[in-house]
Amino acid sequence: MSESADREDRTEAPSPKRLREARERGDVPRSRELANVAVLGATAVAILASSGYMARTSLGWMRGALSFDPTLIGHADRLPKYAALLVAGAALPVLPLLTVALLACFIAPLAMGGIVFSNQALQPNFDRLSPMAWLRRTYGQEGAAELVRQILRILIIGAIGAWAVHRALRFIPQLQKMPLEAAVSEGMGFMLHVLVAVVGAMGLLAAADVPYQHWNWRQKLKMTKQELRDEHKENEGNPEVKGKVRQLARQMSQRRMMEAVPEADVIVTNPTHYAVALKYEAGKMRAPKVVAMGVDEIALKIREIGNAHRVATVAAPPLARALYRNARLDQEIPVQLYAAVAQVLSYVFQLRRWHPSHGPMPQLATVAVDPTLDDGKSPR
Repeated sequence: MSESADREDRTEAPSPKRLREARERGDVPRSRELANVAVLGATAVAILASSGYMARTSLGWMRGALSFDPTLIGHADRLPKYAALLVAGAALPVLPLLTVALLACFIAPLAMGGIVFSNQALQPNFDRLSPMAWLRRTYGQEGAAELVRQILRILIIGAIGAWAVHRALRFIPQLQKMPLEAAVSEGMGFMLHVLVAVVGAMGLLAAADVPYQHWNWRQKLKMTKQELRDEHKENEGNPEVKGKVRQLARQMSQRRMMEAVPEADVIVTNPTHYAVALKYEAGKMRAPKVVAMGVDEIALKIREIGNAHRVATVAAPPLARALYRNARLDQEIPVQLYAAVAQVLSYVFQLRRWHPSHGPMPQLATVAVDPTLDDGKSPR
């Protein structure tokens, strides 16, 4: 697939994850024009700030270099040391410039992508040696953009160079008539003017290049619709796997719920569709708590476990439906159902204490439930 066709397929904006992975690889937007302007601008500021120091040290060096040292006569072995001192002295005037320019090289990347340390960026990438990759970079969109930048850079530098040469042709003869101190000062001023002109012109080029580099970086990181769907699946989880996890969670919840049924005091039933198991411990609970609830097959399982452990089962269809729709598992029953549940529990506790010798078996009166809590419908 060609690069143009591949870019046509990548129509979706890069996701935050893709942008983060790109930074981890060391792939961040960079602008060489911004770096150039930062270095040249820092150099211009350094010249303005240290022009007095540079003028004094340059003048001292020139006087020392142009003066004759009679101690060298007949001592040729001293010449290397003398030459080394002259070279070291020549570096002193420009030492502030070199220091500031070096700092600007490290600080300039912060303006765009920040400083990123990545082990992947240090690993060899043999794909860059591919002739096809070189052709795409050279004759593709990046190559065209680089060609435009180079042409603009040549035009800018050429125009400033022509202006500087034109001024120098009139300025340099005047320096020959000036004292040494004045000539050095005027020379520094002329160099500073040229440098400021270069920084201003290159700044315009950088102002256009920085947004382009950001745009081009995001364009290269664009995603296809399929990549976006795959990433969404990876982030959110495969629907099949999530369904399986939910199924296992439901099974575990039902298992814990069934294990709590033998501890219930009563199971309120529909009697076929609904079953709600309640537990109440006087002095420990403010109100009865739902320990198990379900419909159809789960309700049948609750009743079977309750029968096996001799848990009282009470048929109260309106109360069973109201509990199922309004109560929550492992929580206390709603306040609106206190009276109805208290009636059922009172009946169950009477049954526990009843003996045939005590007389007739207790009977449960009709359990009244607020109609707004029971719609009277069976589960679908």
